[in-house]
Amino acid sequence: MPKLSRLLPALLLALCLPAHANWHLDGESSRLSFITGKNGEIAEVHRFLVLHGSVDRKGAAALRIEMDSVSSGIPLRDEQMRDNLFDVQRFAEASVQAQLDLEPITDLANGAQIELRLPLTVSLHGQSHRYNALLLATRLDERRFQVVTLEPLVLHAADFGLLPGLEKLRTFAKLNSINPTVPVNAVLIFTAR
Repeated sequence: MPKLSRLLPALLLALCLPAHANWHLDGESSRLSFITGKNGEIAEVHRFLVLHGSVDRKGAAALRIEMDSVSSGIPLRDEQMRDNLFDVQRFAEASVQAQLDLEPITDLANGAQIELRLPLTVSLHGQSHRYNALLLATRLDERRFQVVTLEPLVLHAADFGLLPGLEKLRTFAKLNSINPTVPVNAVLIFTAR
């Protein structure tokens, strides 16, 4: 019986840990993508390959995007986006910050989901703007949850001072137009540590 008396508190602590743990982004399993439009009829999907993120015990959520990890599938275009659009020498990262109420998420049973309408702040190219995002949080198991955008987050180049860089891209690629409005989608996996 003494073994059980020592084991029971340890098991209870293990079960409670995820609710009180810090959550860290699994960058390998997560994805942040955006869609660009050019010449009025062509749409292309791009993504960022390097993401960092966490949610602390109080629900403060932070996502950092390494802007030089942009990937369009065309190396020369990636270089142009890094240098002329995002200006990664001056603005190496973009970020998204939000405050979560963790209790409804950590109380979910494995496989259960909850929709969240969440205000968040996007900081990009030295500018910050607030948005209301519609997200779906899914409890994957005792130590992992997933957050996905149910609706794309629509960013406007003008809000972040990106129009001059967009014009440089348009001129370089000899395009008639590049759409200054970009839908962004995310699939983010967080693990308790």
